[in-house]
Amino acid sequence: MISIRNISLFGGLFSIVVIALGAWTRLVDAGLGCPDWPGCYGFVTFPTTEEEIAIAESRYPTFPYEIDKAIPEVVHRYFAASLGLVAIALVFIAIRQKVENSLKYLSIFLLFFICCQGLFGYLTVSLLLLPIIVTGHLFGGFITLSLFFFIFLKAANFKFMHYIDIEKYKYLALGCLIVLLVQIFLGAWTSTNYASLACPDFPTCQGSFSPEMDFESGFNLKQEVGPNYLFGLLDNPARVAIHYSHRVTALLLTAIMIILIACLWFTNAAPLASTLGLVLLLQISLGIMNVVYVLPLYIAIAHNLVAAMLLLVTLLINYLAFKR
Repeated sequence: MISIRNISLFGGLFSIVVIALGAWTRLVDAGLGCPDWPGCYGFVTFPTTEEEIAIAESRYPTFPYEIDKAIPEVVHRYFAASLGLVAIALVFIAIRQKVENSLKYLSIFLLFFICCQGLFGYLTVSLLLLPIIVTGHLFGGFITLSLFFFIFLKAANFKFMHYIDIEKYKYLALGCLIVLLVQIFLGAWTSTNYASLACPDFPTCQGSFSPEMDFESGFNLKQEVGPNYLFGLLDNPARVAIHYSHRVTALLLTAIMIILIACLWFTNAAPLASTLGLVLLLQISLGIMNVVYVLPLYIAIAHNLVAAMLLLVTLLINYLAFKR
């Protein structure tokens, strides 16, 4: 029998796929690969024949059709929509099987949140890649994954985990989670504002540890988009401020996570400490490689996915620390 545990696990895995597809869409600059929503140039999928392409360009003359950008956008949309179907199934099973109220309400909230994600997807296109909307949409993908994972943990109720006693480190674990969420948001903001290569060197930035930065413009949440925000409109000092902030927060996150790893190492949660350390090391390595190798597509996508893994491990540690 299909259970809420199995559906939430599938939903979590599917969320990772959607996050990867979202990263792919963004990194190949396909956010406006389809200038309308939910269709693509008025088609259910995307134009393929010369006749269809001519129709598409007549409908949207200011958005020349590029199939290599339409494909990522359409694929991402359909996978994201399918995730909504998984959430509907989760709510249906939660109600039918009469699970505990907390799981039922979490499932309903997850479905509502995914509907909001759909709205943000529409706004991403209609507002021409407005940075705060795009960043919220990207960040929302990680929250969706977190909700599926939390429902899975509550539904699975693994008995062997009940023997792990790390309650005294719960506030340290919570601090790690908060800083990690800030870092994920900054990563999304960096990508949204095309600031990933604003610092082309490492460990310095623009050849200095204190480059020229414009934080006021870089973190202006009311930016104008011009004709559209494709490739960004910020000056270089503003982009440097965004990128540099992402680096500094990465240092803070690394420091606090090392403290948590050291504390957990001497408890019965040592395997979790090892896992957190390995995922953290991998994420740092990918971040450096993005700069050194000038943002290769697959490394950049991997950087997003490992961020999701880091979030899941940190969530698991918090779940165990606060479970009593």
